[in-house]
Amino acid sequence: MEKYAWKATIKDGCLDEYKRRHDNLPQEMKDVLKEAGICNYTIWNVGNELFGYYECEKGVDHAAAVQNQSPVVKRWDAYMADILQMEKDPVTGAQPLLTQVFSFR
Repeated sequence: MEKYAWKATIKDGCLDEYKRRHDNLPQEMKDVLKEAGICNYTIWNVGNELFGYYECEKGVDHAAAVQNQSPVVKRWDAYMADILQMEKDPVTGAQPLLTQVFSFR
């Protein structure tokens, strides 16, 4: 199973709203994540920084392709744009994959 990690920045004063929107994640968005093979998805925050991690049952490339082609994800990204600054990879349309530098098992 491949792992994927990303980062983003919450706009000042928007953390509570970010949490509220994720507490009410639409079922259609959950369905896209499942279709993409994404599981064990967690997002952490410190200050205005976010760090996300998930595992890809069908591989990182598949997860990125499903999300990039999904109108649901495009609507979600537009919905989040007023509170979130997120870089996107121009090739995959996903957040740039962070490079793993350490692992302890």
